[in-house]
Amino acid sequence: MKTILSPSMLSADFAYLERDLKKVEDAGAEWLHVDVMDGNFVPNITIGPDQVADLRKVVNIPFDVHLMINHPLQYIERFAEAGSDIITVHYEVQDDTNACIQLIRQCGASPGLVLSPDTETCVLEPYMDSIDMVLLMSVYPGFGGQSYIERSTRRIREVRKMIGDRPVRLEIDGGINMETLPVVLEAGADTIVSGSCLFKGNMHENIRRFREIIAQFE
Repeated sequence: MKTILSPSMLSADFAYLERDLKKVEDAGAEWLHVDVMDGNFVPNITIGPDQVADLRKVVNIPFDVHLMINHPLQYIERFAEAGSDIITVHYEVQDDTNACIQLIRQCGASPGLVLSPDTETCVLEPYMDSIDMVLLMSVYPGFGGQSYIERSTRRIREVRKMIGDRPVRLEIDGGINMETLPVVLEAGADTIVSGSCLFKGNMHENIRRFREIIAQFE
């Protein structure tokens, strides 16, 4: 399975958001990671479906939309209509997990399930045949720029074993830079979210360096 880069727009300059997101696309990233926070499930607030729809007008690559909200069932349809290609919801939210997965699929998007760092990976087992992706948080959700949590490496290996030969992607999000990228790739991640590392400096050069590291594991 080809390794996918999904730069996180959370680290873009929101005063020049269109410019920065076009850089992501022009640099050859496969996806754009869109962090949606409600100020409730996490203590930060970002954007809603109307803003996703606006971004869809200027960026053509798939939107990998990470819903960090307590009641995703109320919003899944709107985010799908806004142009979300992949929608991931947290296992820890209050809404029914199966209902969220089914609704995402019904809306024509690819469903994924997210685990925060303190949630045991074994909870994924009942859902593995109904999702297209697992997103493991390697930092606590809510803020960019955090450092990689070391125990995440073991968790990646656990989920990779659980996936087996299923066509399910394993995405990692949090603290991914030139030093931690080889660690998560070796453990079995195939979809990489990175914010601060990619947006700081030259996006094209940073993605090129990521590609060089990825090539060693493909």
